[in-house]
Amino acid sequence: MKIDPKTHGWMTAPETLQVFAALGEARFVGGAVRNALLGVPVVDIDIAVPMPPSETLAHLTNHGIKVIATGLDHGTVTAIAGTHAFEITSLRRDIETDGRHAVVAFTDDWAEDAARRDFTINALYAEADGEIHDYATGVEDLIAGKVRFMGDAATRIAEDYLRVLRLFRFHAWYGRGDIDPDGLRAAADAKDKLKTLSAERIAKEMLRLLEAGNPAPVLRVMAATGILSELLPGALQLPRLERLAEIDADNLFARDAVLRLAALLPDDTDNAHAAADALKLSNADRTRLEQALNGERIKAQLSAKDVRRLLYRIGVTRFKDKLFLAWAGASRAAPALPWRMLLDMADNWQRPRFPLTGMDVMQAGVAQGPDVGRLLARVEDWWIGTDFAADEGALRGKLAEVLHDGA
Repeated sequence: MKIDPKTHGWMTAPETLQVFAALGEARFVGGAVRNALLGVPVVDIDIAVPMPPSETLAHLTNHGIKVIATGLDHGTVTAIAGTHAFEITSLRRDIETDGRHAVVAFTDDWAEDAARRDFTINALYAEADGEIHDYATGVEDLIAGKVRFMGDAATRIAEDYLRVLRLFRFHAWYGRGDIDPDGLRAAADAKDKLKTLSAERIAKEMLRLLEAGNPAPVLRVMAATGILSELLPGALQLPRLERLAEIDADNLFARDAVLRLAALLPDDTDNAHAAADALKLSNADRTRLEQALNGERIKAQLSAKDVRRLLYRIGVTRFKDKLFLAWAGASRAAPALPWRMLLDMADNWQRPRFPLTGMDVMQAGVAQGPDVGRLLARVEDWWIGTDFAADEGALRGKLAEVLHDGA
């Protein structure tokens, strides 16, 4: 079997040809080969070479290609050619593993390198001309939608316990039908080992899983085996997540992992805190998650005035997050048009500028201090109530009125 380079521009790009010319013997490996066979976009281009990393560095440097030593202990360097980055890894075999880290030795045996990989569909290699090398049943499994471990599932998982989650993530993306029973049994048996992994590694897998077309069926299996409860708190809302995935598919919306995580979690600030802590989310993602799951709820029947008020108060991103959660929680029989109209309003909204500042309040005779902000907020609330129609003159009049009333 071959991949036709003529139909895959990444294979014939000048930068790719430059790297292959520098390396000599080399093959594409893993995701690039898998995705090319499936006809889906290739994002990351990984390359395997039958030489130790010191030789890889020398070959690339001698050909004027910039190299970053990203993981020399594990045989990995990154070549920068033009604007493209290529991760290049030496063929290797495991000498020692503890479920989190591996000590490796380098080899020139392609089959030996393939045997240590996680799934058959990832143990695929392709020459520069597209010729496929399959050391197990990778092509067959890819066509059949089977995600199976290379060799014994329990052994592969014991080498790296993150493979418990990778089984579910890859099945959500590439699998069809039931999850491989041997893999599922081994994953369930190793669920207590997930606590030995870093939160960052777990978060990366979970967020990628949530970006699958419909992650809900896989998550239901994870819940049934007790794996999901090892990772996320609370009574999870799988129906809402599944509905959000349907809405994304029906409307060609981008799949948003953080929003989908919010859909999965209960509408409770404590659970949002706990999930953010468990996954060690970035400050931005933590804040977004917490804001989506607390505060005012969005309804499909909001008036235009109320929409503008909410957009001003909470911002476009938070408004849209809450809108999607409300849409996903609504009846499937409810029409989509009202929700689409709210989205259009949010996407086309321009935030009006409140003309007054604290200086205006102080110039009206209020001493610097907390009263300045309090009075300014009262005038701003009145301005919002006018649907932002009052001009600066009217606002100054309202400020005078507020001051006169002894506020």
